[in-house]
Amino acid sequence: MKDPYETLKVARDAAPADIRKAYHKLAKKLHPDLNPGDKGAESRFKEVASAYDLLSDPEKRRRFDSGEIDASGAEKPPERYYRDYATQAGAGHGYENQSGYADFLDTDDFLAEILRRQARQARGSDARYRLAVNFLDAVNGATKRINLPEGGSLDVVIPPGLHEGQVLRLRGKGAAAPGEGEAGDALVEISINPHPFFSRRGDNIHLDLPVTLAEAVLGAQIKTPTPSGPVMLTTPKGSNTGSILRLKGKGVPRRDGRGDLLVKLKIMAPTQPNAELEAFLAAWTPANYDPRRDMQP
Repeated sequence: MKDPYETLKVARDAAPADIRKAYHKLAKKLHPDLNPGDKGAESRFKEVASAYDLLSDPEKRRRFDSGEIDASGAEKPPERYYRDYATQAGAGHGYENQSGYADFLDTDDFLAEILRRQARQARGSDARYRLAVNFLDAVNGATKRINLPEGGSLDVVIPPGLHEGQVLRLRGKGAAAPGEGEAGDALVEISINPHPFFSRRGDNIHLDLPVTLAEAVLGAQIKTPTPSGPVMLTTPKGSNTGSILRLKGKGVPRRDGRGDLLVKLKIMAPTQPNAELEAFLAAWTPANYDPRRDMQP
């Protein structure tokens, strides 16, 4: 172990008051509570406490000066963390209630000052809100405003591709700190209103598209809605109800692009009577046409 006089940076003939003053100065600088995670500072603090424990005891100091004991005070004890010493009376270290560390706390109220400092720096609490957004705003992104119960408002940026139940964190928009600390955060949970004809599954969007009998049988160019605006969709000849057409890149935004829009065709007959169509179908007798042939028992 290092020479305790060198550890405390005092002369070998230093008065007890000077030794005590040197210990207080170093302990304030090296205390683990003021250096969280700094193993070097913790190790130095242990050395300083051990040195003060030896030199603050007149008998130990006399025996060390005369060469009767070494810097450890006798046999070197196993190394332990500083918190271990706080609960072990009689261990002979500066962490004991009756020796250096307790004396240090009693005189300077060091622990109380640490607690006061922590209270001053305590962070404000988080505020929680819920925000309902439209389906297309969740897909494409938007900025929405929350009117706060206590007055004022909060602008929330909705990123493209937001999921139901996702929580957005707005740094520093929560409750103010009681002291000098940072304000808390605003945590905004998102709910998404359903769309009248779009639905989402993962990164893909699904759409049931009504088509006429002629558009399905003959094929057609059909103006089709997508989340980013309408496009012209080509239905191939001979399409049928349940046929699915894929529009690549027209789905939900993601990191590597966008998902797809899956369009399922749905043939819709006229809801009002149509004499021409009825006459045509009455005379239409296609050969080998049985839509239920696979359902025969």
